[in-house]
Amino acid sequence: MNPTIGFALLLTVLQVARGQKVTSLTACLVDQSLRLDCRHENTTTSPIQYEFSLTREKKKHVLYGTMGVPEHSYRSRTNFTSKYDIKVLYLSSFTTKDEGTYTCELRLSGQPPITSSKNVSVLRDKLVKCEGISLLAQNTSGLLLLLLSLPLLQAMDFISL
Repeated sequence: MNPTIGFALLLTVLQVARGQKVTSLTACLVDQSLRLDCRHENTTTSPIQYEFSLTREKKKHVLYGTMGVPEHSYRSRTNFTSKYDIKVLYLSSFTTKDEGTYTCELRLSGQPPITSSKNVSVLRDKLVKCEGISLLAQNTSGLLLLLLSLPLLQAMDFISL
């Protein structure tokens, strides 16, 4: 094999593997709904398959996604949104019967398929309300950059405090 082709192939595989890594999975409560935020890297143009599941009493229950077939009992209770680097699943009417380990799994098609996942253990009485963590969970880097930039902006007379 030509070394240039081999190197290009290796670079493609590394980019694909990096392009769909799950970076975090968080859970919080919005009214009576569980919200799962699955954040991931997105440096690939290839379609990403995904799956949200719940493991309870050693049994996996598929809630939503493009990889497995969601269980009938969850279909009417789920609501899904997706943006560039986050997939959000809402599970309505969340009760203690829905407690367990939730998983967000991403898969990039290819030979072999590349997967990445994160888990979060969810107990109803331990959940925080989403409003309390949404700003920090979603905008930590932007907020930090702003705070670190204030002295520089003030020194350059762009702002006065």
